[in-house]
Amino acid sequence: MAATIAGARERGEPGQSGDTCRRALYFCGSIRGGREDRALYQRIVSRLRRFGTVLTEHVAFAELGAQGEEAAGGDRLIHERDLAWLQRADLVVAEVTQPSLGVGYELGRAAALNKRVLCLFRPQSGRVLSAMIRGAADGSRFQVWDYEEGEVEALLDRYFETHPPE
Repeated sequence: MAATIAGARERGEPGQSGDTCRRALYFCGSIRGGREDRALYQRIVSRLRRFGTVLTEHVAFAELGAQGEEAAGGDRLIHERDLAWLQRADLVVAEVTQPSLGVGYELGRAAALNKRVLCLFRPQSGRVLSAMIRGAADGSRFQVWDYEEGEVEALLDRYFETHPPE
C-alpha cells in the first residue's frame, strides 16, 4: 500500500483520483517545521474528504516524519508537484498554528493565484500568528479563523455550508 501511494505521489497523482466532479481541496500543514499536530491534520483531512478530493492528504500520514517525504526527484519534484496541485485546487485549507516556512510559501502562492483560502489557528497554543497571514485576511477569499481543537470538524462544516463551490 505505501509503495502504491509513494508511486502515485511521484507521478503527481492526488490521494483520491478519478473524481473530476468533486471540489479539489489543497490542505497545508507543517511537515519539516514540526509534526506535533499530525493527529489533528488527520482529523482535518478526514473531514475535508466529505467536501471534495483532498489533493495533499499525505500531509496527515502517520509515516510522514519531520524529515518530509522522499521522492525520486527530490525537493524539486515535490515543489513542482505541489504547485501543480495548488493550481488545480478550488480551495486551500491550512492549519497554521505550527509555524512552517512551507505552509507560508504555499499560502503566498495561493493568494497570488487568487485561490480561496481558509487558515485555521489555535490561539490557546500560546503562539502568535504571523502578521503576514492574519494581515492577508480580507473576510472573503482569504480567511483566518481562530478555533479550539475540539471544534475543528464543526468549524469546517460551517465553512462549507456558508461557502458553496464557485
